[in-house]
Amino acid sequence: MNALLRVTGLDKTFTLHLQGGRTIPVFHQAGFAVRAGECVVLAGASGVGKSTLLRLVYGNYKAAAGEVWVRHRDAEVDLVTADPRTVFAVRRETMGYVSQFLRCLPRVPAVDVVAEPLLALGVARDEARVRARVLLQRLRIPSSHLDLAPATFSGGEQQRVNIARGFAHPYPLLLLDEPTASLDAANRATVVELIQEAKARGAALLGIFHDADVRDRVADRFVDVEAMRAAA
Repeated sequence: MNALLRVTGLDKTFTLHLQGGRTIPVFHQAGFAVRAGECVVLAGASGVGKSTLLRLVYGNYKAAAGEVWVRHRDAEVDLVTADPRTVFAVRRETMGYVSQFLRCLPRVPAVDVVAEPLLALGVARDEARVRARVLLQRLRIPSSHLDLAPATFSGGEQQRVNIARGFAHPYPLLLLDEPTASLDAANRATVVELIQEAKARGAALLGIFHDADVRDRVADRFVDVEAMRAAA
């Protein structure tokens, strides 16, 4: 099957500039691939670096060495060496990311927060808002909340807005960092459905799931993050 994401030879070291430049090695020669139609789960104990690895793939952290190859517009792009404009294009069109916490502009209604990725791709505003409303209601956000800013929501409601935003556009590649951590059983089941639907349409998913039931229901393969840790 076609790999939509290939990570090869990835190294990462953090430098503590306020502690005399002390360095902390994190990863050495990390590598794995994610193919179309599968969900690969980053596995390991808390604190081993799963979220760090996800941020390296997304480009929020800069790798010291190695490549992060993403299939974008029928070609492979290395996000480690790509220019910022290319990275933004990959994020806009190809690679979505559901982080642990919702980050959005204040006072923007929830429906517009979710519609924003669609608007960025040229979808008409009315259509984008309809699609956003459908997703939000599927995730049990009350209709009365859709035109309110998520800052007024509970933590679980904010995370559901975050998930809806991540699934609004059918990204070929989707990164998921603990998407069900703040959710009740009914909404966890809905997220599992969204993941299964994404896999069925051929998306590649890379995720972190501490909920064992959710993890077992969506995982096709596991990547042992501990095995890629750099020696201290």
